[in-house]
Amino acid sequence: MIWVFIFLFASYFIFMVALVYGFKKVQLFFSAEIQPANRFTVVIPFRNEAENLPFLLKTIEELKYPLEFFEVIFVNDASEDSSEAIISQAIEKSKISIKLIQNKRVSASPKKDAISEAIKNSNFEWIVTTDADCELPENWLKELDAFIQKENPVMVCGPVLYASNGSFIENFQQLDGLSLQAVTVGSFGLNKPMLSNGANLAYSKNAFLKVNGFEGNNHIASGDDVFLLEKMKKTLPNQVRYLKSKEAVVSTKPQENWKNVVNQRIRWASKTSKQQTDTSLILGIVVFFVNISILASPLLMVFNPENLNLYIFLIVLKIITDYAVLLQASRFFEVNISLLKFLWQTFFYAIIVLIVVFGSFRGNYSWKGRSFEKQ
Repeated sequence: MIWVFIFLFASYFIFMVALVYGFKKVQLFFSAEIQPANRFTVVIPFRNEAENLPFLLKTIEELKYPLEFFEVIFVNDASEDSSEAIISQAIEKSKISIKLIQNKRVSASPKKDAISEAIKNSNFEWIVTTDADCELPENWLKELDAFIQKENPVMVCGPVLYASNGSFIENFQQLDGLSLQAVTVGSFGLNKPMLSNGANLAYSKNAFLKVNGFEGNNHIASGDDVFLLEKMKKTLPNQVRYLKSKEAVVSTKPQENWKNVVNQRIRWASKTSKQQTDTSLILGIVVFFVNISILASPLLMVFNPENLNLYIFLIVLKIITDYAVLLQASRFFEVNISLLKFLWQTFFYAIIVLIVVFGSFRGNYSWKGRSFEKQ
């Protein structure tokens, strides 16, 4: 039993060290002053986002990119609040080309349907997706354009940061988000991209059509980002890149209560289990069992006291390893990590992982006022 424990933690340590190495390999991107060359269609699906849309619209108006080089398409997914009215008012006042269209449901995934419908109505070659609860940096499109001109990719995955007011629930989500970004960037640095985030994702329309869009996974409610990443890297290898630029960081709003936090992560887990990447699956299994071991460690220490020092060593090793991983992401995103809060969340995160994994086995979750069943 003890050797299984050692092997598990050693595997986790190796994975994390590799991700830190990969994170460092991805170079920071600094855009030069060049003439804009790419035209973008910014796609924003929304459902009942009246509270968040004013902040998003404000940042859209502040984008520093030629007006004739981009358009914004909002896709209404059966909103029941004043979201449509807010966007309609913005259209009347804005000099930016903003469209409001309705989602046409053809699959079990409302968001994939919304993006597909927007692409049909788009005028430009590059599709950029974000969410209605996000705030965009002013140089967002400028950085994307410069990166595309320099690297000639077909898909660009961008950085996403969870905002935090310092409360426990928001701090937890920010640290969790940083860990996901660390895995995302690290996997790109190792040439084995595993994750992407639809809150900051760009791809060529031609490439989207070449891989047949979301066909083959639109029976799964989530995964507009990850499944498309898998298809792109399989069909168009070496043309999927990560934009590691501080000028391109999209900020997203955290969930307000723990029920939504858990449902959001069950939603994420529902797509992760369907991924075709072996590395993602193995890493997910290792992370799950390591966190189970963390929760079981007090009992192991009681019933197996002769190995007490080893258990303590392995737990401390995990904490130091996690901190090293988060430190890479926190430096890039310029976020200070409270060591005290981090220590508490090491154990709290293990509980959340356990709840989410067992919740994903059941497969049912609620999101944006809808219930989804396991696929």
